[in-house]
Amino acid sequence: MTADDAGGNRIVDYELFEVPPRWLFLRLETADGTVGWGEPVVEGRAHTVRAGVEELLDSYLIGENPENIQDHWQAMYRGGFYRGGPVLMSAIAGIDQALWDIKGKQLGAPVHQLLGGQARDRIRVYQWIGGDEPSDVASAAREQVDAGFTALKMNATPEIERVDNPAMVEAAATRLREVREAVGPEVDIGVDFHGRVTKPMVKRLASALEPHEPMFIEEPVLPEHNDALPALAAHTDIPIATGERMYSRWDYKEVFEDGAVDVIQPDLSHAGGITEVYKIASMAEAYDVAMAPHCPLGPVALASCVQVDACSPNALIQEQSIDIHYNETTDVLDYLADPSVFDYEDGFVTVPTDPGLGIDIDEAFLREQSQQDVDWHNPVWRHDDGSVAEW
Repeated sequence: MTADDAGGNRIVDYELFEVPPRWLFLRLETADGTVGWGEPVVEGRAHTVRAGVEELLDSYLIGENPENIQDHWQAMYRGGFYRGGPVLMSAIAGIDQALWDIKGKQLGAPVHQLLGGQARDRIRVYQWIGGDEPSDVASAAREQVDAGFTALKMNATPEIERVDNPAMVEAAATRLREVREAVGPEVDIGVDFHGRVTKPMVKRLASALEPHEPMFIEEPVLPEHNDALPALAAHTDIPIATGERMYSRWDYKEVFEDGAVDVIQPDLSHAGGITEVYKIASMAEAYDVAMAPHCPLGPVALASCVQVDACSPNALIQEQSIDIHYNETTDVLDYLADPSVFDYEDGFVTVPTDPGLGIDIDEAFLREQSQQDVDWHNPVWRHDDGSVAEW
């Protein structure tokens, strides 16, 4: 359907709001007054992604019918000669989320119903503990389990040398052991390597962590070194998770085909949005790979994740950022008119059933917060010799 055929159902306006702690919200509006929300952002590169969103909307989507999401996705992705990467795919992701929100609201159905209906009533969530440089993890673990969470995640190490000493390995193992002893065997503990660990150190760390049975080790190497994952998989019994810095189904092809990854972690605000991650999830299911979407972001990103989790049989668990160490000023629930949509019970969140993404943004609060000066960037870590370390 062309814009001329769309009648009153046209995209007529948009606004972008950069807000604390480090988020970018997209408000997309149609001629009939329907508003859809998206969260297009790369943490620390909000200004760059904002320009990408403006370029896509101004050059293509304004004046178009919002209904044909598959066609819009293809045009945004394939309409440019240069494709992929974090900036373009995050810009597409936020627009795609907003289009699905509009479609659901106009049809009076939650997004998961438009994707085929629920495969589950609720999805398990996990809670972060310990911060960027993990500390006080045992006490934090007990506190979160007492609050009802049945799964936790923690960073494995602070900055680490390319070939580090036995004390570093022992410290990582001790932290995990202390958490395991604090919460017992019925709580799952994910351990995030954050791409900080080089190939020489990965096997040593995996062997040291193995006795404490983590749920998975996440991003054990940088995604540009995914070719090292088959050797790691042959070395350890710990499930391997990765994918937060992979942006399309084409990026995932190699890890599916080599069979080394057990859990994929696409980000609904980075990997092309609902349209693309739903396809990635289906690809993963064919390879007997579970999905645990990456989401250290805000409520629109989380709502998008839960909608895809709801209709994906291989969804395992959902990351969420309430009380995460990045959210020092404002938090996920602050931006919602009805925060109860993300009430957690027994470590699960119920799938929202309201139309679209199933959330209502508190627009007055959002506009107020957007007046603040937000300029979040991740720290640049350095080794003792002054060289740059992986954050």
